[in-house]
Order: sequence, then structure tokens, then C-alpha cells
Amino acid sequence: MSKSRVGSLGRRLSTWLALQSLAGLSVLCVAVYAVTLMNFEARQVEALTQKQTQVRHLLTEAARDGDAMTLSHKLDDFFIGHQDLALSLQRPDSSVFYQRSADGSSIDSMRVVRFEVAAPATAPYKLTATLSLDTRDDQQLLRRLGLTLLAAALTGTALVSAGGFVLVRLGLRPVRELVEQTRRLAADTLHQRLDGSGQAEELEPLITQFNELLGRLAQAYEQLEGFNADVAHELCTPLATLISGSELALRKARSADELREVLGSNLEELQRVASIVQDMLFLSQADRGSSARRVATPSLAAVARQVAEYHEAALDDAGLRLEVSGDAAGDFDVPLLQRALSNLVANATRYADRGTTIRITIDAPGRDEVKLVVVDRGVTIEPEHLPRLFDRFFRSDRARSDADQNHGLGLSIVAAIARMHGGRTFASSADGVTAIGMALLRVPGVAAGRSAMGPSPF
Repeated sequence: MSKSRVGSLGRRLSTWLALQSLAGLSVLCVAVYAVTLMNFEARQVEALTQKQTQVRHLLTEAARDGDAMTLSHKLDDFFIGHQDLALSLQRPDSSVFYQRSADGSSIDSMRVVRFEVAAPATAPYKLTATLSLDTRDDQQLLRRLGLTLLAAALTGTALVSAGGFVLVRLGLRPVRELVEQTRRLAADTLHQRLDGSGQAEELEPLITQFNELLGRLAQAYEQLEGFNADVAHELCTPLATLISGSELALRKARSADELREVLGSNLEELQRVASIVQDMLFLSQADRGSSARRVATPSLAAVARQVAEYHEAALDDAGLRLEVSGDAAGDFDVPLLQRALSNLVANATRYADRGTTIRITIDAPGRDEVKLVVVDRGVTIEPEHLPRLFDRFFRSDRARSDADQNHGLGLSIVAAIARMHGGRTFASSADGVTAIGMALLRVPGVAAGRSAMGPSPF
């Protein structure tokens, strides 16, 4: 499955910081430029308004006095020192009454205002005045300001980005230290834990979870090593018996009856090896996520009685009785439940005191859960052994284990079947009364997958 690369976290943070700095400085520079531009425009409008008032006043006086020559001189005197101003007075027939241009001005750089004023003397018309202000200096100043602000934004962004890159590398140093710590971990150093001292607060939950994961991995690795040793031990005995029996049979000529006896003994050992392999395959399928194939089961008590009938001969030989109490219905994988109950009953049959009664109790404490418990009376299991009863090949007492006939996977299979039903297992032992059972969900939480039933005694 292909995965998209996210890239370096440091580069991403540095890039985001640079973009944020560029955006912030750009907004600031644009705001400064806009405010300056509005101030210049306001100043230009105010200057034109003042000059318009003065020109209108001069024209009004000339119209009252009726002296056109004096008006031209006054206007010329007015424009002394105002090279950025231009004025044009036109009659209604578009002929020029007065013209004064700004030095080196162009139409693009002029701010213009038009108004009408009374003509001097006794002319029965009004003049159209066009007053212009040359804004080239302001435009040039704005261009310089814009270039300065652009350079400031780019320079500031570069400086902030460089500083941000350094700060990001310093801030990510704890992450690199954690990487170095994890790089030193190996299968033989899973007992070590990441050092969370001096780490950032945001990394503490990650370190805690990782250390807990290391604990689970170390425990699983130890269990795997123990499991491999137990498998080798369990297979070693029947294989050694097969090899020695076969060697003895081949040392000298044997009769047909003697060879038949040797083959029968070898067949028993081969069946034991096959049983171990089948149980291990079942547990492997369960560990890979196989789920129960559920069907409507109207009575769990009926399933328990079928199991009791199957073990009737073994119970009689052990001098035990079996009772079933309670009942419940739901959706279950019946062959898997039969196998789990059969393992629990067989376990109780081996360890219960002669003359006692084994009870299969079915209880439904809630709408979604059913409990199946097998209770026997015998030797009390030590409290420190209870959490490991469902481990593979675990035996709390070699004297009770009957190791030659039972290889220690029965309760592990019970735990696997409980997990396949979305449930759990539990055990208790006190005053000689031992209760081992499982709690199952009546209805699956997810769609049922393939069944990993394996061999069933039924």
C-alpha cells in the first residue's frame, strides 16, 4: 500500500513560519502604503480646495472692479512660487481667456478641479476655470515608499524565516533525542524505557504510551520465547518415543503382533503430535483476527448438556457428577462453544476431587452478555497463578498437570474462543472451589468473519 510522504516536520514548520511572516509583513506594508496614499490624496484635495477658493476670490474681485488687465497680473503674481499649479480660464465659446501651465507637467500626473466663475467687466457670461495640481512629487515619493516597504517585507521575512528555522531545529531537538533512544532499542533491550525527563509537555503522552508499548512487547517477546521452548518440549517427548520405539523394532526380527503393538504405540504418539499442531493452528488463526460464525442459539443449556454427554464416560471413571444450571439464548458459534466447554469440563474432570459435582452455570447478567462458568471442588490454585491460567503451555502444578496426556493448550483455546465472540475469560479459586469461565457477547459488535473452528470433538 502506497503512502504519501508528509515531508520534514522542521521544513514544514519553517515554511509555515516564513509564509506567515510574509503574509503579516505584507499586510502591514500594504496598510502603511494605503494610509500614506490616502493622506497624500487628502492633502492634494485640500490644496486644490484652498487654491480654488483663492482663484475664485481673485476672479470675483476682478468681476466687481471690471479690470481684466489687473486680473491677469494678479493671477501671474498668485502663481509665483506655485510651479506645481496650472490654471485655464475659457469663455463659453471655448476660447482661452487666461492660460498658465505647470512646469514639465503631464496629464497623467495632474489632479484637476473645474468650476465656473463670473467674467470680469460687463461680459454677460461666465468663465470655466480648470485648476490643476501636479502630483509627480507625491507619486515619486509613493513609488519609493512602495519599493522600500517591499524590500522591508522581503528582508523581514528572510530574517524571521532564518530565525524561525534555527528555533524550529532547537525545538525539535527533543524529538531527535527520542529517535536516538529508539534507535538503540533491540530485541534484547526491550526492558529499557525512553527517558522522558527534560522533554516537552506535548511529548510526555507519546513517551508514556511508547514505554507502555515496550512493556507489552517485552512481555510478548518473553511469552514467545517461552512458547517456542514449550512447543519444542511438548514435541520432543512424542518424537523421542517414536524414534526409540522404531529403533527397538528394527534391531531384530519381530512378529506381526509385536510390530502391530509398536505401530499402535507410534500411532498414539503421532495423534498427540497432530493434536498439538492442530491446536496451534487454531490459536494462530484466532490471533490473526478470525471471528466466530454466529447463528441463532435458542438454548445454551442444551449445548452444555451435549458436552456433558460427551464427557459422561470420563466423569464416571473419575467418580464425578455434572450439573447444568441456568440458560440463555443469543447468536453464537455452537461448535466453538462446544469446544470451549469441552476443554473447561475436561480441565475440571482432571482436577476435581473424586465424589464431587462439577457445575456448568449459565448466567445472563445483562442484555448483551452471557457468562458460562465451570465450577469444580479440588485443590486451590495459588493466586499468583490465576492470571496465567490461559497462557499457552502454562501449568500451575506439574503434579496436577497430567502432562503426558494433556499439553497445556486447552485453556488458551478457551480464551481464544472467548475473544472470537468479543468476550473475555476469568478465573477464581478459593477454599478448594475453582471457577473458570468466559463472558461472551450475545450479538456481534461487527459483522462476523470466517470461522476458525478447527477440530471439534462433536
